[in-house]
Amino acid sequence: MYSQILCVLAIIAMASAHHAYSSQHLHKHDGHHHLVHIHDHHGHHHHVDYYTHPKYEYKYQVKDGHTGDHKEHHEHRDGDVVKGHYSFKQPDGKFRHVHYVADKKTGNSVNMNR
Repeated sequence: MYSQILCVLAIIAMASAHHAYSSQHLHKHDGHHHLVHIHDHHGHHHHVDYYTHPKYEYKYQVKDGHTGDHKEHHEHRDGDVVKGHYSFKQPDGKFRHVHYVADKKTGNSVNMNR
């Protein structure tokens, strides 16, 4: 009976010994709002809404040594420009890294490497 209790305690200790890590971060930069003017075809203008310059930064990460789940994502936006990177561990053990950029002029640009 004593050895069975020790076995159960050893299994519980081994199951809780692996380390898993997860984190996330979001930071939004609130700028000054600007009035948006809309002119109709008669030359009258009406203000309809307020516009704030979009700006944020985002991070997410998971690392689990027990399951082998590894992934991370980082992105930031400043106005019309979005830049980011994400990576993950593939089933074969190799890491895939993807860097991307999107803006008003060029659209999307992706660089993938293994």
